[in-house]
Amino acid sequence: MDLSIGEVAQRSGLSVHALRFYEREGLFANPVRRLSNGRRIYHEEDLGWLAICTKLRSSGMSLAMIRQYIELVRQGPGNERERLELLRRHQDHVEAQVRELQETLDVMRHKVRIYEDHVARGEADRLWNPSHPDAGACSEPVDRLCEVAPS
Repeated sequence: MDLSIGEVAQRSGLSVHALRFYEREGLFANPVRRLSNGRRIYHEEDLGWLAICTKLRSSGMSLAMIRQYIELVRQGPGNERERLELLRRHQDHVEAQVRELQETLDVMRHKVRIYEDHVARGEADRLWNPSHPDAGACSEPVDRLCEVAPS
């Protein structure tokens, strides 16, 4: 079934501008066909590829790496190991990002608990405040009453 750029935009969640950008950058697995009047024509399989491509982009895969992957796919059978290695490298990158985000989330949860405890006890004024004259003079353990100054 042939689809217009507007239909693809609506179904993919990408803007018409983004679709044109993807085409200019060579990010479609198959070249976008055009009618005699210049209008772009897409196919259902283009939607499937766009779904994958947008996930690769949102996971931080560079345009160059996506182009490299697409080129390997376009070459057809025989380079599956290269594709696998490219995808594994990116998977390792994404897993590292997830670990870093998990560490960040752990810190944020810890900070939220500190603030919740202080606010609930009416001791919010005892939280670290760089403009307070005795900001570095907390005597209580960090987890109980004070915050650690940012490093």
